[in-house]
Amino acid sequence: MKSVALALGGGGARGLAHIVVAEALDEMGVKPVAIAGTSIGAIIGAGYAAGMSGREMRRYAIHMAHNRASVMRRMMRARAGRFTDIFGGGLGDATRLDAELLCEQFLPDTLPEEFAGLATPLTVIASDLYLRREVAFSEGPLRHALAASIALPTIMRPVEHGDRVLVDGGATNPLPFEHLRGRADVIVAVEISGPISQGRRDVPNALECLYATVLVMTHSIISEKLRHGAPDLLLQPNVGAFRALGFLQASAILRAADPVKTEIKERLAPLLKG
Repeated sequence: MKSVALALGGGGARGLAHIVVAEALDEMGVKPVAIAGTSIGAIIGAGYAAGMSGREMRRYAIHMAHNRASVMRRMMRARAGRFTDIFGGGLGDATRLDAELLCEQFLPDTLPEEFAGLATPLTVIASDLYLRREVAFSEGPLRHALAASIALPTIMRPVEHGDRVLVDGGATNPLPFEHLRGRADVIVAVEISGPISQGRRDVPNALECLYATVLVMTHSIISEKLRHGAPDLLLQPNVGAFRALGFLQASAILRAADPVKTEIKERLAPLLKG
């Protein structure tokens, strides 16, 4: 059987659909030889690369989402500053999240401290805010790289890495399938930044509007990348009905993505034999 590498894109809570793809691969007996991810794709990719099954990741995501009080407590602990900072002119840090603390609060304990502890090689994409280019991590502290990859400006404080200031990987490379070229026979990429479902035209709140605007740019970047070279299999789960920050809707997002299991099995099987 041919080898498979997996690229997981950014897109906020919609990225929980990546878990369904992992479940389908598990059911097919396919183990990726390499994984690359951006933002939420890096988070799910890290869990998968650490040896968690798709089913285990589903249970973890649903358990988190169904305990709203626990989520709120963890979010409070992940604040970049204190509310008292507001009176000292630090409004930004008082209301933003610290991406590294967020990873500490929400990521499963099964994740290793270093990339070297992963069962499957993983590439995590972040963006250098000032050099305007992507930064690819594949070694060193794992949670630090994941924090940089999810550090969406305004919502989260940027992550410092040496003399670099890093933000969300989606700003430069929202679907990093090219990092897997030459590493497997078949490259599977999962894109979840597409347009919302037809008929929905309500006005989002400020944060959702910001993230929706980011997804517009993300989708444009991916479309341009695909014009110059596509992965062997591109999957686009039908999760456009969900807001990018709707993590508490984990169960509904996963149910909506479930049909992609049939698609991946039907489309990937011939590629593995051919």
